[in-house]
Amino acid sequence: MRLFVAIEFDEEILQALTKLQSEWKVLGVRGNFTPAQNLHLTLAFIGEYGNPNSVLEAMNSVSFAPFSISLDGIGTFRDIYWAGISENVALSNYVRRLRRTLAENNIPYDRKRFSPHITLVRRAEFNGSIEELIKNPPNGEMEVKSVSLMSSTRGKSGMIYTKIGGV
Repeated sequence: MRLFVAIEFDEEILQALTKLQSEWKVLGVRGNFTPAQNLHLTLAFIGEYGNPNSVLEAMNSVSFAPFSISLDGIGTFRDIYWAGISENVALSNYVRRLRRTLAENNIPYDRKRFSPHITLVRRAEFNGSIEELIKNPPNGEMEVKSVSLMSSTRGKSGMIYTKIGGV
């Protein structure tokens, strides 16, 4: 089972992100646009792991208090276009505690440095200037009241993300 821990977005954030994706399509961006139902903020990518209950137990042992996040900027990394999240001490501290708890419970995860971003387009192609794409960054803020354990399976028309549980 392919697993990851994520923040799922409220309607305001989803609308801001899908509006940006629509604007990019009009400008001529091509690629694999992330469907609205798959937009999320990954906190820890676990990958193939057969025991989601142990991940949920670890997640439940990490103290969590609601906090706010805000969209902040747009960027690219090779052929991936993304939206950013404002620097946030509460978010960073939670991710640090979560990842430490996963490690203490021998649950593997991708140990790349946490860089909060939302993937909007994979395998992006655009013949224009990046300045055109970043001039209208999305706006939105939400209260994070929970964190979800998600599974990822390949469907006929892309990845299907399913919430297994959360805190």
